[in-house]
Amino acid sequence: MSSEQTTDIVMGPGPAGPSSPRSLREAWVALAGLSAVFLFEMLDNSILNVALPTIGRELHASTTALQWVTGAYAVVFGGSMLAFGAVADRFGRRRIMLIGLVLLGVASLATAFVLTAAQLIAVRAAMGVAAAMTTPGSMALAFRLFDEDNLRVRAATLISTVGLVGLAIGPTAGGLVLAVAPWQVLLLVNVPIAVLAIIGVRFGVAADAPAGLHRDPVDVAGAVTATATIVLALVAPTLFVNEGAGSWVPWAATAAAVVGAILFVLRERRARHPLLALGLVAHPLVSSGLAFKAAAGLATAGLGYMVTLQLQLDWGWPPALAAIGMLPQVVVLVAGGAFVGPFVRRAGLDRAAWLSAAVVVLGLAVYALLGGFGYVWVAIALVLVAAGMRVVGVVAGVNVLRGLPENRTTIGAALTDTATEVTSGAGIAVTGTILAALFTGDIATSGWSARQTAEFRASVTIAGLVLTVVAAALVGWGIARSRRAANGQATTSGDDAMPDGV
Repeated sequence: MSSEQTTDIVMGPGPAGPSSPRSLREAWVALAGLSAVFLFEMLDNSILNVALPTIGRELHASTTALQWVTGAYAVVFGGSMLAFGAVADRFGRRRIMLIGLVLLGVASLATAFVLTAAQLIAVRAAMGVAAAMTTPGSMALAFRLFDEDNLRVRAATLISTVGLVGLAIGPTAGGLVLAVAPWQVLLLVNVPIAVLAIIGVRFGVAADAPAGLHRDPVDVAGAVTATATIVLALVAPTLFVNEGAGSWVPWAATAAAVVGAILFVLRERRARHPLLALGLVAHPLVSSGLAFKAAAGLATAGLGYMVTLQLQLDWGWPPALAAIGMLPQVVVLVAGGAFVGPFVRRAGLDRAAWLSAAVVVLGLAVYALLGGFGYVWVAIALVLVAAGMRVVGVVAGVNVLRGLPENRTTIGAALTDTATEVTSGAGIAVTGTILAALFTGDIATSGWSARQTAEFRASVTIAGLVLTVVAAALVGWGIARSRRAANGQATTSGDDAMPDGV
């Protein structure tokens, strides 16, 4: 490998060119389309969850079938992101996104003709494919629109804010719609969102230049292995919660996921044209960003799961009051976007990434140690985790893309989303397993005994501390990697680990 090639790989994408927008206003058409893409992902499950009881009654769906109405989307989405990211980097990011948006519109229209739960699950799986083709590309294309990191952060903040607004208003909007319209309308709303996204991407984003595409053949074996591994990793948490830690099924799924991960690494080390060159992941900016995203995903999912159970089952709050109890997190996630840019400008990208990840861990620790002493501590924990997540969700992703070459940006965005998906599932699995091991009886029954209440509170404390330790270890490792990048040692690392031909 020549020194010139090495520099291109280590430094990542250079300036986008003299025609790059000099402000967000100049790129408003593209940003509107890319924001619509992210809105679909965040709005989709949140708006549908409120309709599950109605769907169950009208389609005569079992509890398991209802679970897969949302689960099919999440598993297909998380499992196929890496594969579609690799395809997009080879055949055109805008092209794959537009195909995915058309699929989203068609699948959403198909909702109007659904008659059974199985048909709805198939539609949801198709939407998961569409999300995998579009969501990572939204951040990758936003990154490539600009040549200044400040504008990249502001664009990513804008896109994520639009998505978080959708996440926040989804349940309320869904409830209002159900009062006057059939549940199918909740998925048909994706059609105008897809149309808006198609217009914005088609007319606001330039087609990929051939020189910016990755020309190596697709690593089919690597893609299949990666997809199977991620699917197993996403299914395992659900099996732990449903089957319990005493069943062999979730442990078998977990073991299969571990074996799959090992096989994937071996495949990528030996492949002439790997799906994901391990040397790229080893780049300090990339590995630190992934570590911070993983820590945040683990903490956020685990905390949300524990707080939901605590408010409703331990403290006996009705669902409406429990939803209000989660408002501090929602408010910070939505309103916090205004503070991301100023904070990043003051702290710098690298420092902002590890500081925000550390705040997420601090919030989880507050909950684990003090959450049982009253709601005020729960609210503080929610605010801290949301504030840290609001920053790290943008900055860590931008850092990952900064550390990648220009023709790997989409798979890099897919990698960050996959890290969040998998660790979010792991956070729920760890919590559910500890609860299953320590809590006697059916946790969903009302009227707990004093012993069961004590078991639940001990389980939550232990689960919170376990997640805190794991998340803190990820953040510590990420800090060490980011300091290595700051010290200018990335070039050696990249050369040592990079296979020829990457």
